[in-house]
Amino acid sequence: MATPLRTTALSAPSTAAAVAYTAVSTLESITAVIAATTVLKDAAGFIKSTNADASRTVALSQPSEITSLVSRSNGALVNVIVPASVLIKLIPALRDFTRQKTPVVLHVPVESAVQLSDVLAVRDSGCALIRSSSPQNAVEFAFAAALASQKLGVPVIHCFPALSEPIDVQIYEPVSSQSQATEFLQSSDVEESQNKVELTAKVFSQALALFSSQYSPVTYTGGADASLVYVTFGSDLEAAVSGQSSIGVLQINLLRPLNAGSLLAALPKTVVRLVALEQVTRQPTPWGPLLFDLASVLNSPEWASQNGRSRPILLDAVSTVPLAEFSSDKLSLITAHAQNYDSPAYFDPAAIAGISASKGSTDPDADPSAVLSSLSLEEQEKRVEKIPYGQLLRDIFKQRLNVANAAEASTIWGDSAKTETNPEFGFGQLAAFEKERARLTQAVTDILRTVSVPLSKQLHHVLTKWLSGKDDAAIATFETADEISKLLEAEKDNSYELNAVYKLRDYFTCRSNWLIGADDWAYDIGSSGVHHVIASGLNVNMLVLDTATYPFEAEIKGKQRKKDIGLYAMNYGTTYVASVAVYSSYTQVLQALVEADAYPGPSVVVAYLPHSDGVFSSNYSPIEVLKQSKLAVDTGSWPLYRWNPNFEDPQRRFQLDSEKLLRSVQSFLDRENVLAAIGNVSPEFSGEIDSSVEKKTGNRLARKARGDLDNLLSGLSGPPLLVLFASDNGNAEEVARRVARQGKRRGMDVRCLSMDEFEVDELPFEKTVVVSVSTAGQGEIPTNGREFFKNLASASINLNETQFAVFGLGDSHYWPREEDAIFYNKPARDIDRKLSELGGKRIIDVGLGDDQDADGWETGYADFEQRLWEALNINIVSGGAEAEEEHKRTDEENKVISNYLRGTISQAIADTSCGYVDEWDGKLLKFHGTYMQDDRDLRPERLARGEEKAYSFMIRVRLPGGIATPTQWLAMDKLAEEYGNHTMKITTRQTFQLHGVLKRNLRETMRGINRALMDTIAACGDVNRNVVASANPLQAHLQPEVAKLASDISSHLLPSTSAYHEIWLDDKMVAGNAEQTSTVRDHEPLYGEAYLPRKFKIAIAIPPENDVDVIAYDLGYVAILDEAQQNILGYNVMIGGGMGMTHNNKKTYPRLATCLGYVPKDKAVIVSEKIMLVQRDHGDRTNRKHARMKYTVDDYGMEWWREQVEERLGFKFEEPRPYKFTRNGDRYGWVKTTPGYNNFTMFIQNGRVADLPGKPLKSALVEVAKAHKGKFRLTCNAHLVVADVKDEDVPAMSELLAKHGLDNLDYSALRLHSMACAALPTCGLAMAESERYLPHLIDLLDKVIDEAGLRQDAIVIRMTGCPNGCARPYNAEIAFVGKAPGAYNLYLGGSHSGERLNKIFRETVTEEQILEVLTPIIKQYALERNEEERFGDFVIRKGIVKETREGKDFHNI
Repeated sequence: MATPLRTTALSAPSTAAAVAYTAVSTLESITAVIAATTVLKDAAGFIKSTNADASRTVALSQPSEITSLVSRSNGALVNVIVPASVLIKLIPALRDFTRQKTPVVLHVPVESAVQLSDVLAVRDSGCALIRSSSPQNAVEFAFAAALASQKLGVPVIHCFPALSEPIDVQIYEPVSSQSQATEFLQSSDVEESQNKVELTAKVFSQALALFSSQYSPVTYTGGADASLVYVTFGSDLEAAVSGQSSIGVLQINLLRPLNAGSLLAALPKTVVRLVALEQVTRQPTPWGPLLFDLASVLNSPEWASQNGRSRPILLDAVSTVPLAEFSSDKLSLITAHAQNYDSPAYFDPAAIAGISASKGSTDPDADPSAVLSSLSLEEQEKRVEKIPYGQLLRDIFKQRLNVANAAEASTIWGDSAKTETNPEFGFGQLAAFEKERARLTQAVTDILRTVSVPLSKQLHHVLTKWLSGKDDAAIATFETADEISKLLEAEKDNSYELNAVYKLRDYFTCRSNWLIGADDWAYDIGSSGVHHVIASGLNVNMLVLDTATYPFEAEIKGKQRKKDIGLYAMNYGTTYVASVAVYSSYTQVLQALVEADAYPGPSVVVAYLPHSDGVFSSNYSPIEVLKQSKLAVDTGSWPLYRWNPNFEDPQRRFQLDSEKLLRSVQSFLDRENVLAAIGNVSPEFSGEIDSSVEKKTGNRLARKARGDLDNLLSGLSGPPLLVLFASDNGNAEEVARRVARQGKRRGMDVRCLSMDEFEVDELPFEKTVVVSVSTAGQGEIPTNGREFFKNLASASINLNETQFAVFGLGDSHYWPREEDAIFYNKPARDIDRKLSELGGKRIIDVGLGDDQDADGWETGYADFEQRLWEALNINIVSGGAEAEEEHKRTDEENKVISNYLRGTISQAIADTSCGYVDEWDGKLLKFHGTYMQDDRDLRPERLARGEEKAYSFMIRVRLPGGIATPTQWLAMDKLAEEYGNHTMKITTRQTFQLHGVLKRNLRETMRGINRALMDTIAACGDVNRNVVASANPLQAHLQPEVAKLASDISSHLLPSTSAYHEIWLDDKMVAGNAEQTSTVRDHEPLYGEAYLPRKFKIAIAIPPENDVDVIAYDLGYVAILDEAQQNILGYNVMIGGGMGMTHNNKKTYPRLATCLGYVPKDKAVIVSEKIMLVQRDHGDRTNRKHARMKYTVDDYGMEWWREQVEERLGFKFEEPRPYKFTRNGDRYGWVKTTPGYNNFTMFIQNGRVADLPGKPLKSALVEVAKAHKGKFRLTCNAHLVVADVKDEDVPAMSELLAKHGLDNLDYSALRLHSMACAALPTCGLAMAESERYLPHLIDLLDKVIDEAGLRQDAIVIRMTGCPNGCARPYNAEIAFVGKAPGAYNLYLGGSHSGERLNKIFRETVTEEQILEVLTPIIKQYALERNEEERFGDFVIRKGIVKETREGKDFHNI
């Protein structure tokens, strides 16, 4: 540091005194000391003796006074020196400090394991948590913590060694006089959008660096290739491992937020055993808190990204001995012991090293028998270690925790009739405990009131203090109980009264009493122990885990219906009640448990944890638990709330922590006059209430009445026809509409409805019913027919007067196994059978449409339609309703009448009454670079509740060549935070994509993109889209030229309409067009008013790298270089590529481009125009499935195309020039480019830039963007190149990348060559998962790859959620194309360079089948391949699949 911080010497009686002096004098802050211990009393006295500024010094006696002090500070920094024992009671206040971004630092002296355990118990309260390890270190960390708290607006807990002996330290001069400190506070490099973990680590690093370059949130000392590493929290073991190459120590100074990336970056890759060396009291489980953090890191996405790195064995070394007592020789004994473990284990390192627990380092109350003799440590471990929410209870309440009933997993979801399991048993124990504690309270009261009882002054003092705070966990502690017990033991023989109190000594401690059970307790509340607890008024807490799967249905056991325990308890009026869901809001769960414990009476916390069949199982998918929790809370079926009847203010009694309430809860609140304002303005109720029997009956009668009226008014003009459909993808609905149209032509009175819009009970009143239903999943009914189908299955109606016909749509090859043939068109056959069983008359046999037929389902429908009308014998009548059938607008017509892409978009986005736009504006929005989507995870439930879908918009940026500046990256990151779903997507089109933008935020997002000098016009739609170009760092000297060509082509082919600027930018960017209105017609010299038949894509590649997959595009340019490979001479022009197709429609297929010829490079732009114009004029505008340029090329042939283009150009193509591609992947890591510059290519899984637990990638890239002085290049494989890094900047950039784990490329080559499209939950076309699933599948395949010795051998593997091919699957060596949830078509045989199509190998395979079929092929490849033979070439040589070069041969097996 150029100018070190100025210091002065200070002699202080203790570390706490030095820290307190620093807070008052150096930091010039409001400072308080809670003098609850000798050490803190000395600190308070020392402050007074130093003549410190009295206006900044405050004396506090109770923890509750801290909140008042902070509120009076008006945002100024507050430092409080507090004992560890008060922290748990401060949890609600800490949460408030975090939420309000309050600059407050709690300095906590730590001497014993008990005190450190108290600190760790609040590690997830939202505060930053830092620990210092020496007196000087404590002074500096106190300074740094205060600076960081002020800069971040975050509360900090700083724990430091509680040395109570005189010390000499260097104290820093006041912060206001230290320029480095004031500059640090005034710097503006903190943004709200930054990831909290990375931001906090960064700010603490900067603050600590003011004192020493050695300080950092995580530090490692020891051997670079250590096989065993000790992990400590703030304890320095450097001397103990000095000189030992095989071991090391990882010291975590900043434990919260825990930066998993920094931790893993500091950890040697050679580590085999990771030992959490912890000084804490024994938890209810044998594992210490630090081990849980390490386990979380090793199960984080960041660890998952470190492929090839063996997972170390986790060991937990927990003792109450200070780590400073583990000298080098002692540590050697522990190391030798730890080396014996080959699986996770825990042990006492002090016992191994022969160290006895020293005074002050042990927990006097560690043995629960000293407090509650009936409960052993082992019993408590069993009761909480395996149950959900158990870790939260352990961390919060520690030794205070008392779970009274047998609450291990096997009994919670077991037989509630067992005595030890049911609530009555546990309540009986706790009631007895409370009764004995009441006896103790009365006995102590009598002693203190009776003058004749002889007791010492000291005993009188401690008993008085206990009596005043017996229900305060911070006062009635184990330490207090031990102190009283020792004094009583010395004096108990002096009187009978004292001896009686001594016998009740086990009840001095304020326990946290809990009963834990499952929803089995909710079936008979009134006569069960649940009622007894609520009615008792005793301080007993109940945690009830509800494991019902969503959606909830009325659950009945025997003759009893499941009750709402929370509502029952609230109605009782004297019980604290909370409804929580840990997978929805962790913070709310923590708050509720603390509040329940603090409430002086019965409490009920109902916790949602969905599990298979209502049974807790570790095998139940966490993703499914998360998804169900998300749905339950979103719908209001599981509202999150807290109810505290102790608050006098009605507005504070009820806290709604989610958005929606059940109607039953709302009714209760209305009765209580709570949240009246909210209830009167916009009450929201559960969908379960909306679907009540009364409402359904009312709706049915209303519809019947309307139908009767319609029939009467129509004069019964023709025979009635009811057409019902259930459809997920629209085909079954199209069949229904065709039947309806034919019925109208025959003069029939037709109604066409989805099944769920029609009540089964009304079927007997219908004369003729035609049903059209598709097949979903494994023979399941589509979403909009499930309610109807369920009611039909249980119906007992009589259909003797009803005739019916059923048509089904399915795929006979969907489930290729013979035993699965029953699923083919199962819904149609089931409905046909049931209607017949109910007495219905079958008009014709069930019709079956098969996707495998030549024309798909159309083949079966043609036969069905003919048979249907022949059987009904109703002829077409003149003047039928055919002419009245509303003409459905085509896409071509929509473009023509849109007035050059305006449509009614401006009005649609201004309409705040809904979150969507109509179909036609939605199609036009694509030309503006945005798609309307909805969250398909939530879609079924929202539709079932009658709500609109969870609509949002995807926005894609036009970014020719994929080049962006750091400023543009930061702008996109900010927009993703403010308006998107907090993630960005690097797409396979080499650009940015935002998801989750709400309609009301569309304009501001578009403007934000424009302010960053980018736009989105023509990023989608029937126009030329984003032009992509090679990003290969090995050819960096050629990149400026191809990037300019990409930009020139993009600009030349850009639509001319001013609609984009009118709609999104208010004409601010359009010179001379300020008066333009929608009545003024634009002119499109290239496109015309109908634009192109379909999208048009262009790519530019530089051999030998095909990193853009150049021949997968409509138009591709392959650069031809001179002999020196230094200059581009011209381009081979490739036309007719394209990936999209439709499942089971052999008229659609992927195609790779064919070479049209060679042109000099100065002709490239005009060539692109003329080729596009030929497609404009001759592409198919009647069938969008046949409208891509690849079909136009095949329809007319290459010679015709060449003639057409040459005629427009006025010159001829030259013969193609030779070239060779060798690969189509990205080159990762550092690459030297042009002289003096370097590029670093990083792997970003599937292009998703997001902050995930333990892997804050998005925030890390913000840090990179702030430091980077060059450019970013987005690749067509969805990765990122940090480009143009000067030689002198490489060390700093390398260090930054390493700090955030971005330099980690230790993945399998399979993963590095993987790619997936976005798919679910946002893409409306997705049939299966892709981006969310492929990483997991590669995890499984990596095991096969590793066993085969192919970890470093690249295989191109890609996945899409539908057959449209966004991730270019059809030229990959291995590809998976989604066909249904959990099922994919498997393709093999594409070339490694992207120049050959693959071929279908298996249809509709599941995960198990994928592994089953690929494992032997991969192993065969490892054993039988030729030298340098690629996987795709191997499977063709071995005859596993046939070679495919032409798109028209793609479907030929």
